[in-house]
Amino acid sequence: MKKIAFLFCLIILSLNQLFAQESGALSATSGNLLLQFNLTDSGAPTYIITYKQKPMVLPSALGFICSDFSLNDHFEVISSDKKSVDQTWQPVWGQEKRIRDKYQQLTIQLRQTEVPNRLLNIVFRVFDEGIGFRYEFPLQPALKFFVVTKELTEFNLTGDHKTFWIPGDYDTNEYPYTVSKLSEIDAWKLASTSKDIAVRTAPDQFAVQTPLMMKTVDGIYLNIHEAALVNYPAMQLHVDRSAYKLSASLIPDALGNKAYLRSPDHTPWRTIIISDKATDVLASRMILNLNEPSKIKDTSWIKPMKFMGVWWEMITGKSSWSYSNNIDSLDVNGSLIPHGHHAANTANVKRYIDFASQQGIKGLLVEGWNVGWEEWFGNWKENVFDFVTPYPDFDINELTRYAKVKNVQLIMHHETSGSATNYEQKMDTAYRMMNKYGYTAVKSGYVGKIIPRGEFHDGQWMINHYIRAAQKTADYHIMIDMHESVRPTGLQRTYPNWLACEAARGNEYNAFSPEGNPPEHETILPFTRLMGGPMDYTPGLFKIKNFNSPDNQVHTTLVKQLALYVVFYSPLQMVADLPENYEGRMDAFQFLKEVPVEWDESKFLEAEPGEYITIARKEKATDNWYLGSITGTDSHKVDIALDFLDKNKKYEATVYADADNADWKTNPEAYKITRLTVNSKSVLKLKLANGGGAAVSIKPIIK
Repeated sequence: MKKIAFLFCLIILSLNQLFAQESGALSATSGNLLLQFNLTDSGAPTYIITYKQKPMVLPSALGFICSDFSLNDHFEVISSDKKSVDQTWQPVWGQEKRIRDKYQQLTIQLRQTEVPNRLLNIVFRVFDEGIGFRYEFPLQPALKFFVVTKELTEFNLTGDHKTFWIPGDYDTNEYPYTVSKLSEIDAWKLASTSKDIAVRTAPDQFAVQTPLMMKTVDGIYLNIHEAALVNYPAMQLHVDRSAYKLSASLIPDALGNKAYLRSPDHTPWRTIIISDKATDVLASRMILNLNEPSKIKDTSWIKPMKFMGVWWEMITGKSSWSYSNNIDSLDVNGSLIPHGHHAANTANVKRYIDFASQQGIKGLLVEGWNVGWEEWFGNWKENVFDFVTPYPDFDINELTRYAKVKNVQLIMHHETSGSATNYEQKMDTAYRMMNKYGYTAVKSGYVGKIIPRGEFHDGQWMINHYIRAAQKTADYHIMIDMHESVRPTGLQRTYPNWLACEAARGNEYNAFSPEGNPPEHETILPFTRLMGGPMDYTPGLFKIKNFNSPDNQVHTTLVKQLALYVVFYSPLQMVADLPENYEGRMDAFQFLKEVPVEWDESKFLEAEPGEYITIARKEKATDNWYLGSITGTDSHKVDIALDFLDKNKKYEATVYADADNADWKTNPEAYKITRLTVNSKSVLKLKLANGGGAAVSIKPIIK
């Protein structure tokens, strides 16, 4: 049956190519990819994608339905333009020192024959590893202000691909991934039976979120997402399970509309990465390349860092965000925390500062420092937080002085409790306070229903809010890390002070329920959530069992927690555990002290989504290399050729490995550390336990 289906696809593609040749279809190529654009007999725009002469996307629709008219047929091509670009640029921070931006661009100008003055442009960029396209609405008398009610973009696929997905949800991305065939996706059923998060699901029963990762039966990987999401709602994908067709499903606003636009304007880029190598998917910088260059001229104040947090002790229920001695507070599981256990008190924060200072950790996040936590969750109130008033036991003047003496940078926390309007009204005041006390970074949060009421976390209004926050923090020379936000789309290139987001199911879920994050979770995230940008995953947990409940545990080995600092790229990396949980294992903690957050080069050595990933990275401005390898549920062996090392140097490799009897479930904290001399001809043999990992530092031997 699979052969018959594939032959059928080939026949369709051949007929379409023949029709394209006869009708003068437009095309662009790069590497192994071919993009073809055509108009049907009714003037409807369509496109096709082939990879190595194999069909990947069959004829698929393009266009829109607007409140007063349609932009999906009766078009004619009035002109087209093609150009080739091959350039490099240097990010403010990133996985490489330089990024190549090479593509062929095809711009098609369309005019509707029924309304001769109504124009629409479609721009395609064909890279070696994928294709991006977007719609542009030129300045025109016939299209000024308009409302998009539906986007008609389709991805008409060639088969029942293996798919790594989470359900469509207007408000959250914090789901475990399901792996199934396209035809088996039932997002509504999964969301409605979720045990550990409260969800407000999209009414589309078969909508899934992007980035969406797929693999064909003949081993070709496809990744669909979007780039440069500005002034537009996030795109989910509706799955037609019988036809293997995906179509754009935009997040609505309170009235059910999708986007309010004014020409000239354009949509985000729709992206599809295609390769027969999983490592090529991870190595792609196409999404970054489709974003605009930095709007911040002076970026010298943007400083990536590792940081600790007065945070995990609240997540695990040891202490509370709230201060009140009269009101018991709720932890994230809804359980009562007795009064008198406020974490962000001066003495406790100093304890963290001392540890961070001793270990060379540059930053410290403090949550629960400000008034309002007694009534923050679930109340849907407008003005819970003012973002400037500390609790009585948080001496901000003394802690500012103490942290400066200890060479530790305090990181601000702004939980909005979903009241984005309140936050916008108070941004300037809050950021001026940060400047006064020397805070250079802020973690913001959007837990709860969004105010204005009826808006969603991923709708157009909130998309614009996140960008306003990035712009406003940049005005005050503040770096920002957003939680409960939309998943990123490469905007860190345009706003490099926007260091990271959460926007996925982070390490904290291992404390919320026995389900936690399954061992394969971390081997899927780099192919899904992290395709758009860095994630504040909060790795580095050393106490794997019995930290808040006999039934809850981290679903990794301790060494896998080390490896995540290399595998999960972020310029803002949390050292997430409590100081006392590190103090008994300072030999393993040495890797967390050393591993950098800025890189000049990255090598994606092996990968298979859901199974394993191995990455090596070269530290910025040094000859030091760090390697991280992780596996899913099963153990994994890998031989790593170190041919990326300098051929004229010898190195000392320090290997942090799972112990021979380690296992994520039964013996997760067992590890061993070995040292050996290596060079560019050496082969490193690694054995990863079930749910395990390996972390390696490789430093030149100085004679």
